[in-house]
Amino acid sequence: MDTVKMDIPSELIAKYNRPGPRYTSYPTAIHFTEEASPENLLASTRESTGPLSLYFHLPFCETLCWFCGCNTIITKDHGRVGDYRKLLEREMDLFGEIIQPGRTAHQLHFGGGTPNFFPADEIARLGESIRNRFSFAEDAECSVELAPAHLSEDQVKAFASFGVKRASFGVQDVDPKVQKAIHRIQPHEMNVRTMDWLRTNGFQSVNVDLIYGLPGQTVDSFRKTLETVLALNPDRFAIFNYAHVPWMKPAQRMLERAGLPTAWEKIEMLRLIVSFLTDHGYRYVGMDHFAKPDDELVRAQEEKSLQRNFQGYSTKAGLEIAAFGISSISQTDDAYRQNTKDLLSYRRSLDEGQLPIEKGCEVTRDDRIRRDAIHRMMCDLEIDRSAFNQAWGIQFDDFFAGGLAGLQELESDGLLEDDGETVAVTETGRLFLRNIAMCFDADREEKEGRYSKTV
Repeated sequence: MDTVKMDIPSELIAKYNRPGPRYTSYPTAIHFTEEASPENLLASTRESTGPLSLYFHLPFCETLCWFCGCNTIITKDHGRVGDYRKLLEREMDLFGEIIQPGRTAHQLHFGGGTPNFFPADEIARLGESIRNRFSFAEDAECSVELAPAHLSEDQVKAFASFGVKRASFGVQDVDPKVQKAIHRIQPHEMNVRTMDWLRTNGFQSVNVDLIYGLPGQTVDSFRKTLETVLALNPDRFAIFNYAHVPWMKPAQRMLERAGLPTAWEKIEMLRLIVSFLTDHGYRYVGMDHFAKPDDELVRAQEEKSLQRNFQGYSTKAGLEIAAFGISSISQTDDAYRQNTKDLLSYRRSLDEGQLPIEKGCEVTRDDRIRRDAIHRMMCDLEIDRSAFNQAWGIQFDDFFAGGLAGLQELESDGLLEDDGETVAVTETGRLFLRNIAMCFDADREEKEGRYSKTV
């Protein structure tokens, strides 16, 4: 996709600026229930001999960023990480008791919180604990999320020592006024230093996170952020639409005092982001991801093998996600399960010799069909009816009859093209991917207080 040049009528923005999921899962996490049977949620995990994707949620942060929607523990006591590491080790041991021997990990990811809240020696111990409990494929993709304001080169070296070669770090915005408004002070010198350390220590792919829709941002100010961060020459950008969900994260109300950009201003920022980065050689991969033309994400999209899960866009298909730590979400083809969100309950379950599952969702065949359609639109940007029918043994228009009126409306508004064989997203439609995906959702009713708005 080249530069987005079209004008978008304000009435179109108003029409589609409504609550909707980001579809990192389907069914979405609001459908997880405590009534789900842990035995049913674990059934395919016990039986499978397939490859694994390991995720570790490291929840500690020194301070709370007011925009944050993650499950975090705010503390300056770095001594707590040793105890948490031991809890992770106990969870890994319990997981190891229920799975078939010989399963291989093809992915490893550390998310947060702030994974580099862990001191370098604890990072090394955690890495050793994981490597001692799981076998890894030679080409396993190992990655970590980092916070430059609290990072040392020793921590970078510690992650690199056990095979982590991909990193993502949050910048969000380089404007000091915006940083003050969101309670995240991070001078750009920290970003430069972080990139230097990562490249020096052999990291092969580095992603930079930005957020648009924050207090104090304008199109002109965000252009300066893009120009500044572009000089870091990251391999990928993840540029997220700020999700304002104060009913879930009360600290976000602090941002309302400074004033949030309007939907119109946000769509103008998104148009700037797409045009700026594509003009500078990046490919627009999906809803919020950009990558260099030779990046795996781009190749996967071209080959129609791009995936979407709780970690965003991924190139690895067919992996069972085994997640560890508080609030982490595991995924098999037919189930999602989520760990308890508070540390006390997490510890209690492990003390009782139980995996700390709080809730989950069994995935029906109907769900899998809808998930595939949603993810194909968000990853491939099109669905070939004939191929889809053949893959699932259905008639596309009959199965999705409830959403056809919505698809036709999107087409009339210029967001889709449908020739009867293929439903394809237009350039303008790429700015409204969440709205398009909602047409394939069995739960299409808008409900305030469940999701952030799509624009």
